[in-house]
Amino acid sequence: MGNQDYTVKQILQMGGCTGCRFCVDVCPAVTASGQGELSALFRMKGLKDLLKGRTGLLRKILGKKEPSGQELKTFSETVFRCTLCGNCQEVCPAGIQLKALWTSIRQDLVHSGSYPAKIDMIRDNLEESHNVFGEDNEERTEWVEDVEDVPDHGYVKDKAEIVYFTGCVASYFPLGQKIPIALAEILDRSDVDFTLLGQEEWCCGFPLIGAGLKEFLQQFIDHNLAAVRAKGARKVVFACPSCFQMWREHYPPEFPIAHASQLLEELVRAKRVPLKELDMTVTYHDPCDLGRGARVFDEPRDLIRSIPGVKLVELPRNRENCQCCGGGGNLEMIDAKLSSEVAKR
Repeated sequence: MGNQDYTVKQILQMGGCTGCRFCVDVCPAVTASGQGELSALFRMKGLKDLLKGRTGLLRKILGKKEPSGQELKTFSETVFRCTLCGNCQEVCPAGIQLKALWTSIRQDLVHSGSYPAKIDMIRDNLEESHNVFGEDNEERTEWVEDVEDVPDHGYVKDKAEIVYFTGCVASYFPLGQKIPIALAEILDRSDVDFTLLGQEEWCCGFPLIGAGLKEFLQQFIDHNLAAVRAKGARKVVFACPSCFQMWREHYPPEFPIAHASQLLEELVRAKRVPLKELDMTVTYHDPCDLGRGARVFDEPRDLIRSIPGVKLVELPRNRENCQCCGGGGNLEMIDAKLSSEVAKR
């Protein structure tokens, strides 16, 4: 492990943990597994112990050794079995920026060679295919074939005002493809001048952050910015919360960005989207990255309420306190069973 993977602020914040256990109570991985060692509290204690063994006073006075390979392996198993949902950070009374700290620990463990084997698969897929699934990147827009009355250009234009950045999951995962299909149809019927990037869209880089592979990120940022620039676009729109939050937090602010719910809410207010009445009661689940991450809470709800006849009923845990779906932090790849158990709750 290397201390250089942490900022000075992070090292200082480590001392702010009061051991209050608020983070334990809201951790979806702990709730689903019953394993307290997956909590932020346990992770923080483990990190402090490891850093003390490397550079702390105990090492100087007592000759405390650096962590063994087995100790690193045990710690790594808890660190990577986390959805990075940010709920621990939301309730932390000390205001510690825990989510960024967790990704720094992952980077540290990767540099130390103590990480799950699936991390190598994530890296290889992204390096070779530019998407997290290792699929042919030329097939990113195959979902367009299922759009009603698709135009000849298949929504991949030379120039457009708006780029719709689809994301890996929505591009390749069959259930996820319903989202870009619906959004493309709405934007088309609302006369929005938009384009897809097609095979020039690379992964946003979010899986790299979650895998502790931040040093590979810049090439993805540079490529995606150049691809948007080539379209002459003035805005980038995302339906994927993680892609949106990734651009918001890690990309330079060269282009205005918006989540699809924000753009659609604007279009509805401008009466550009014809709405049919629906006699339906629905609920809304706040995605971790869109809600706790980007603090976008109102636009999705306003959009739902704008549909005639639709009644919105809130979940018991909503907005910044919403329960994680289990799909974040690469957990679906690292521990599919735990991810599924989180989703069931």
